[in-house]
Amino acid sequence: MIEVKNIYKSFVQKEVLKNISAVFEKGKTNLIIGQSGSGKTVLLKSIVGLHDITSGEIWYKNTRFDTLNFNDKKKMRQKIGMLFQGSALFDFATVIQNVMFPLEIFTDMTKEERMERANFCLKRVNIINADNLYPSEISGGMQKRVAIARAIALNPEYLFCDEPNSGLDPRTSILIDNLIKELTDEYQITTIINTHDMNSVMECGDNIIFIYEGQKWWTGNKTDILNSDNQELNEFVFASKMTKAMKKL
Repeated sequence: MIEVKNIYKSFVQKEVLKNISAVFEKGKTNLIIGQSGSGKTVLLKSIVGLHDITSGEIWYKNTRFDTLNFNDKKKMRQKIGMLFQGSALFDFATVIQNVMFPLEIFTDMTKEERMERANFCLKRVNIINADNLYPSEISGGMQKRVAIARAIALNPEYLFCDEPNSGLDPRTSILIDNLIKELTDEYQITTIINTHDMNSVMECGDNIIFIYEGQKWWTGNKTDILNSDNQELNEFVFASKMTKAMKKL
């Protein structure tokens, strides 16, 4: 479980996050949704430690993350997997080398142990016989699955996903959504997903937080969202559906 309490975040004189409190539950896919510029990406990056918050508290179970020193945060990050927008694979490295990278940085495993763990993770995301290929030689959907394999290589307790379906076709997007949800359930990970994809919301929205102009404006699940009377949320949902429909024309 991750809990944030009264989070504020400002850049220079601009206040981006305003008094956000939320609980992200273990074993569930927790989604942060909102329009571009709403603050959802800043919130995700603040929780994972890529941004320092202006005030508030960030708790990973019983550990207050925002007050840890550099070395203690580094230790905590061994428990964190990160799926970046666009996969962020190393172009110069093969598939197997990409997945082994966090194992080389954060563990004392032998090369054979790293290879074994990396191959296990690749098989778990259904990537077979691609160890020696480079990212440019595989499809966007395969790149995303390799990135997921890398994100789970350290057997994380926490998984952060920034726009996991960015650039993917609808069918592949559903496969990625289902894979993330399966891994979350299987390993009882606390998963936090930043997305504006309404298909993702309806596929795997166990716990949803809607951010509007830097504030937590609504919370619920994928069933609640269909029956909400929150005007700003309904406008966001409608606009998202219209945008997706226009892209298909």
